[in-house]
Amino acid sequence: MNRFIPLLLILLLFSCSNENKDSLGNTIEKVKIIREYGFILNNFHVVKDTIKSGENFGSLLSKYNVSSTEIHNIVNEIRENFDVRKLKIGQPYTILASKDSLQKAQVFIYEHDKINYSIINFKNPVIKILNTKKPVKTVLKISSGTITNSLSETIEEEGMNYIVAHELSEIYAWTIDFFRLQKNDKFKIIYEEKYINDTIYAGMGKIIGAYFEHSGKPYYAFGFKTDSLKKYNEFYDEVGNTMRRPFLKAPLQFSKISSRYNLRRKIALYGMVRAHRGTDFAAPIGSQILSTADGTVIESAYKGGNGNYVKIRHNSTYTTGYLHMSKRLVRVGERVRQGQVIGKVGMTGNTSGPHVCYRFARNGIEVDPLREKMPASDPIKSEHKERYLTYIKSVKLSLDSIPFKKDKS
Repeated sequence: MNRFIPLLLILLLFSCSNENKDSLGNTIEKVKIIREYGFILNNFHVVKDTIKSGENFGSLLSKYNVSSTEIHNIVNEIRENFDVRKLKIGQPYTILASKDSLQKAQVFIYEHDKINYSIINFKNPVIKILNTKKPVKTVLKISSGTITNSLSETIEEEGMNYIVAHELSEIYAWTIDFFRLQKNDKFKIIYEEKYINDTIYAGMGKIIGAYFEHSGKPYYAFGFKTDSLKKYNEFYDEVGNTMRRPFLKAPLQFSKISSRYNLRRKIALYGMVRAHRGTDFAAPIGSQILSTADGTVIESAYKGGNGNYVKIRHNSTYTTGYLHMSKRLVRVGERVRQGQVIGKVGMTGNTSGPHVCYRFARNGIEVDPLREKMPASDPIKSEHKERYLTYIKSVKLSLDSIPFKKDKS
């Protein structure tokens, strides 16, 4: 029986060799099916590009043989779900056109960001639009760091996205002065990262919990929603006190103090001892100046040596002032929120360099904001506290188990 095996093998090989050949013996190449955005791209002439300066929805479609009448109809049909005027320079788009010689556009796909995109399908008489998202995988990340110079540099050294530094500074903005961090201050963090197709980084998600050790004092922070309808978490400490305070520590996110409140400071511009009743934060021209608390704008003008100047009343006790702006972005009577951009750093008025002079007044008297004892905000409401304390037990245990990385020096 074994003598028949070679013949069987020859027949099998001959059969396999003819699987990808046509009737004339020509090799037929297998075509890989490419699917994206719910379409088989093999069926279209595909154009992938980004929005350039001067381009708009109409010019892009007319380039691919869509008439002005058709474009007008498409715009009218989708206007409630997609504003074609809001295409942004640099954002990716895809056009699916017919594969014939005309190559007429049939589908327009616009990516708002890495996750969200819109599909405008006008291949058929009925124009359809779909606003949708790419499937995103959320990955839980843990990390820690020891401050050697600044928070942002340490975050970068540890291989984390710079947004982590921004988010941490936001959470602790009311409790830690990031302009006075000490070498060997430490932090730990548990947070989310988002990925498309498991490999494409799509941004940072929520911070679950954080620990910051500043000048030997520990500060815990846990993200928690008391209301499911809220878009963002609020942050509380280990006993339920809110991390948010009535005033931010500074009117800039990242800067340095160039001159402190000093009633006996000698000012070079005047050549004499003259009280400096503000705190100067040096920063590049154009840096965003933030309102340090909720309030109402009571002055917004160019005012002599103060230059472009904004003053905000927060309540019957406190007001704040922001001097030497290059540009004011709020008007008298406008209600502003804590952290809202109210102007840009400049050199207007009497100043020798770009900075914002921050004035802080209690009952009409300017005081040192870095020495002022600020009132704390209300803690978590009693009806949520038990649920909160139960929730943070496992998060705190996880934070405590994260080791600090050794000082690289």
